[in-house]
Amino acid sequence: MSQLQIYITVAVFAAVILLIAFDVIDMAVAALTGTCILIALGILDENDLLGASRAAAGPLGLLFGGMVVARILATTGVFDLIGDACLRVTGGSGTRFLLMLIALVAPICAVLPNATTVILLAPIIIRVCTALEADYVRPMLLMAIISNSAGLLTLVGDPATFLVGSAIGMTFGEYLRRVSLGGLIAVLVIVPLLPILMRDLWKLRRTLPPRVPAKRLERPVYAALAGAVLVLMVALFVVGEDLPSRIVPPAVALIASALALLVGFAARVEPTENVLRDVDWKTLLFLASIFCLVQAMAKTRLLQILALTLYQVFGRELTVVALVLLAGIGLLSSLFANIPVAAASIVMVKGYLVMAEVVPETALSAGFTQWPAASIPVFVGMMFGATLGGNATLVGAAANIVASGICARQGTPITFGKFLRYGLPITVVQLAASAVYLLVLTRLLR
Repeated sequence: MSQLQIYITVAVFAAVILLIAFDVIDMAVAALTGTCILIALGILDENDLLGASRAAAGPLGLLFGGMVVARILATTGVFDLIGDACLRVTGGSGTRFLLMLIALVAPICAVLPNATTVILLAPIIIRVCTALEADYVRPMLLMAIISNSAGLLTLVGDPATFLVGSAIGMTFGEYLRRVSLGGLIAVLVIVPLLPILMRDLWKLRRTLPPRVPAKRLERPVYAALAGAVLVLMVALFVVGEDLPSRIVPPAVALIASALALLVGFAARVEPTENVLRDVDWKTLLFLASIFCLVQAMAKTRLLQILALTLYQVFGRELTVVALVLLAGIGLLSSLFANIPVAAASIVMVKGYLVMAEVVPETALSAGFTQWPAASIPVFVGMMFGATLGGNATLVGAAANIVASGICARQGTPITFGKFLRYGLPITVVQLAASAVYLLVLTRLLR
């Protein structure tokens, strides 16, 4: 790549982010236009697009499969029942509602991708907010932040975390032992911030209407089958990689989506084309375009330069590097979508560890899994930086974009500035808590 092409690539990338930040152009249009400019100028060629497709296939498969399963579940009527139950749990209290939101979202995000959780629970949250006569935009925003944070509880909870973990061969069980506690801390530190950031919602008090007899599911067998698909998906997320056929999470999501579509087709509740039409294609298009832009950035060799800089400045001080990555990738993930940032950073970090002679050069290959214990905090720092950094801005994570899209369809979109107002302070506190966790983890692995 020539010097001029490097300047053009960086300029296009920066322009796309600025256009999205200042809400000048729809984010999907901005990202797609930027990608097309680089293709037209010959900076992105066919091999680059194939490389971006390979990197994007896993995260996009997770999101698509989750969206289809959620859309089928929405037709069962189960969300109406859960929404009524959640409303009664709040007792008309904003405090109980916000705490319930955390208690409801976090466990689900431990086993389902965060954007999928937002899609599943959005009807419930909006229903409860309407009954409480409360603004639904901030609870939706908070749900996205909680889902991103709780995505750190397990390997499959967040696509960015899954990318890093799978790149080093980390198993589901290893992740639970080494990383999950840090994810729990990231969720819990949100609680003391709620009375400050959402004071009016925290103090909200409403008198609930008289209890009415609970509705019954009109198609209990259909609902049971759709629920069974969800249970199967969760089970395969947990044990799929240990099976002889080794079913990875993106494949699990696609299998579940096929089964959900079969259930919906057999029940004839709604045409299949309606289900597929309601998939959030805009979010998928945005993320695919961002992966292409990151592929172009990788061609500039800036990642190799950053890897060399890390080694020249910090040498073999792996603890310091882990903290620098936590902050640096956290910043990058707040400016760009965290999934492609994580994908690009893997190349940089592996290059650094080879330069630092922590691992042999064969570690740059896809199948290398013999990572020494001392290097694990470096990758964990990447996970926390990418996942929690995505909480800062609207474009930082797929769950944020999905939540914004749902609110827009309800008539009140989440703006970049509004998300920043709540996301940034939460992210700063979470990254600070994660830094402490990294230091403890480093000591334990010595």
